[in-house]
Amino acid sequence: MLRSLYNWTMSLAQSRYAIWALGVIAFVESSVFPIPPDVLMIPMIIARPSKAWLIAGVALVGSVLGALLGYYIGSGLFESVGRPVLEFYGKEHYFAEFSTKYNEWGAWAVLIAGITPFPFKVITILSGSTGLSLPIFIVAAIIARAIRFFVVAALLRVYGEPIRDFIERRLGLVFIVFVVLLVGGFYFVKVL
Repeated sequence: MLRSLYNWTMSLAQSRYAIWALGVIAFVESSVFPIPPDVLMIPMIIARPSKAWLIAGVALVGSVLGALLGYYIGSGLFESVGRPVLEFYGKEHYFAEFSTKYNEWGAWAVLIAGITPFPFKVITILSGSTGLSLPIFIVAAIIARAIRFFVVAALLRVYGEPIRDFIERRLGLVFIVFVVLLVGGFYFVKVL
């Protein structure tokens, strides 16, 4: 089953709709969706290393546009949409104390969350709900997501074939590590 899921993802990564799917996934991941765009971006680059910069660029644009939606959810729809998303991630009880200090360090929070596995949507919604300066938010989001996606693209462009070889030979191990990192990221968010 794992092998067929891997083969399906690789075939999607090579399909003519892959770039659009990546843009949509990157968009919704920055505002509400829990699965990061890396899940599709990585196999796309491994399948077509010559398109690494285009793929990273689409992920960047989709992610930043989605971050603006997250910001809007926080600023305009916080009670009806934003609060339930924060409750889903277990962050609602921190909101009052967090919002008073957030604007002082908000740009750094956006940078850190945009680069790391920390759920970016939590930061985008909090940025909007606390009124972080929109220009600062946009610049920080662009820098953070560009670093994340273009570093991954560069590494995969250079080392793509050995990485693909490694993944295909040790698919079970790679899957276990991915699940541990994903669950660990959610646990980290719950603990904060």
